[in-house]
Amino acid sequence: MQTEQIKEPNGTIMTETKDILKGYQGLARAALSKWGVRVWSDVKIINDAGSVFEGVILPRSETFDDLHIVVKMKNGYNIGVHVDRVVSIEEIGYKEAVYKIPEKAFPRNDALPNVSLLGTGGTIASRLDYRTGAVIPAFTPGELYGAVPELADICNLTTKKLFGVFSENMAKEQYLVLAESIGEEIAAGADGIVVGHGTDTMGHTAAVLSFMVQQSPVPIVIVGSQRSSDRPSSDAARNLIHAVRAAAYGDIAEVQICMFGPTSDRYGLLHRGTRCRKMHSSYRSTFRTIGDIPLAKVNRKRFDYLTEDYIKRDPTRQIKIDPVYEDRVTILYYYPGMHPDLVDALVEKGYRGIVIAGTGLGHVNRPIYPALKRAIESGVHVVMTVQTLWGFAQMYVYDTGRDLLDIGVVPLDNMLPETALMKLGWVLGHTDDHEQVMQMMRTPINGEITSREPHNGYIILQGGLSETEEYITSHWK
Repeated sequence: MQTEQIKEPNGTIMTETKDILKGYQGLARAALSKWGVRVWSDVKIINDAGSVFEGVILPRSETFDDLHIVVKMKNGYNIGVHVDRVVSIEEIGYKEAVYKIPEKAFPRNDALPNVSLLGTGGTIASRLDYRTGAVIPAFTPGELYGAVPELADICNLTTKKLFGVFSENMAKEQYLVLAESIGEEIAAGADGIVVGHGTDTMGHTAAVLSFMVQQSPVPIVIVGSQRSSDRPSSDAARNLIHAVRAAAYGDIAEVQICMFGPTSDRYGLLHRGTRCRKMHSSYRSTFRTIGDIPLAKVNRKRFDYLTEDYIKRDPTRQIKIDPVYEDRVTILYYYPGMHPDLVDALVEKGYRGIVIAGTGLGHVNRPIYPALKRAIESGVHVVMTVQTLWGFAQMYVYDTGRDLLDIGVVPLDNMLPETALMKLGWVLGHTDDHEQVMQMMRTPINGEITSREPHNGYIILQGGLSETEEYITSHWK
């Protein structure tokens, strides 16, 4: 610990106790003290193998182990150096200043389209604050221009921060505000909308907006990043450039997700909001179109449309904003041995809709049947999707499926479970009449149900196989 004098606005001198080894405990804390270095020291560490690590010591969470010193290397990556292997630590400097993203007035060009960027809390462009260790988001037009100057060549950008939440905290309140804000921006003359969003629940938000925002005259593009901008491998700036281009010049006037296509930065993909899913926790090209193919490829120079099955941009079209949502709905992911009391508990707690992610063609075990029948008889709306993601709920094939149909469980063809959840919440915001609910659920609005899946959509390149390696070496340079 050390003390620091702070001058208050009224002139009073205050003394504050400051922990210069933030978050470090036990052996790691002792090692830092031994070598006389602190968090935010610019250091050179040599280990017992003679390896040299140069960078800035970062703080640690107190819940982490006490055996590693974390260093942000000059190449932008973080490493952990085990204290038992440290031979020496030399302090070269100390970075106390807060990083500020350079801010310049975003130039306006009347010949360029107008794009509105709505922020929900996802970090699109950012830099690391070496004082606190936090990633500072860039959000104002000036900050974004300072971080990604290429945006000024694409459009006139305005920004509005709606809320600042992690994507797992997006819910009914945020969905309603976001849908209404999109309508307001389009009414004010925006030629395209970009929504900055965390990637974890981006698919859920894209799906629900596809129902709340219909007949849009312009593109609505949701974008985020898998890796923050302080990392050399960040996808943030490239995703933002692609998304802004799609909003400003793209022809697809639907809710869509724009993220990396391949693992390289050659192009981004535009995915329909009702058919897209995050498929990897950290991969940059994590988003996949399921049950269909992506809508288009986009890069800095061109669009390659992969299908003609989309709503085209039309400035004369009148947008329909329909922001309603019943959040007492849930997904029941079936697993072997599931007990019926789970269904009974949902009914008891007042849930109005249940989406089942069933096995195979849409199945659950027989002990659950009576509970599902009780739920349906009490007015709960129960629908079936498949946990395989690809393929259709075809419950008429086997006796088990036909028995569920007789109980009143309604199949949703190849609608994704998350999309079905979002749609069921939106439908129940309109009506609780069972026949109307099921008619609305089974009537496609924006590609959430397709008549067939493409022959070349479902392709899994299983690693380790000779044909996979041959494909990779011949196509991925």
